[in-house]
Amino acid sequence: MIVTGQGARGTLAIGGRLFDCALGRSGVVAADTKREGDGATPAGKWPLRRGFYRADRLTLPASLKDWFQPIEADMAWDDDAASPSYNRLIRTRIDNHPERLARADGIYDIVVPLGYNDDPPRAGLGSAIFLHVARADFAPTAGCVALALPDLLAVLAQCDEGSTLEIR
Repeated sequence: MIVTGQGARGTLAIGGRLFDCALGRSGVVAADTKREGDGATPAGKWPLRRGFYRADRLTLPASLKDWFQPIEADMAWDDDAASPSYNRLIRTRIDNHPERLARADGIYDIVVPLGYNDDPPRAGLGSAIFLHVARADFAPTAGCVALALPDLLAVLAQCDEGSTLEIR
């Protein structure tokens, strides 16, 4: 699976099909220049990690259930570079946490963390780089790759935990 981008828009290619996607507001940058909060999508080949979904909003195809887990209300992704759990799933009671997975806007109704800066995470190099649902207008992301929900489901049907996403 390959994403090529021009600015904040891109195309994801998989299985002979092309899908429009939104990218970071700063476009694609070399991974060694990526920084927390820069709005850039890091170039490179990143494994797909365990996915999450809103069971109250979606019914996943059976083929995805093995590597996806339901999102719970207290789940969030830690984007605090000073935290010992930086760039990892956390449980929090902070309702306005910036990377809460149970979002009202639906963009994290299905979300797959990319294996960027996570083995081990290095503070300040960027966190929460996800494959997730795009906004209706394909507005730029904060650095993630986002597709329309039907397209995202079609793409994920051809993947499994450990598949890779190459961003160019």
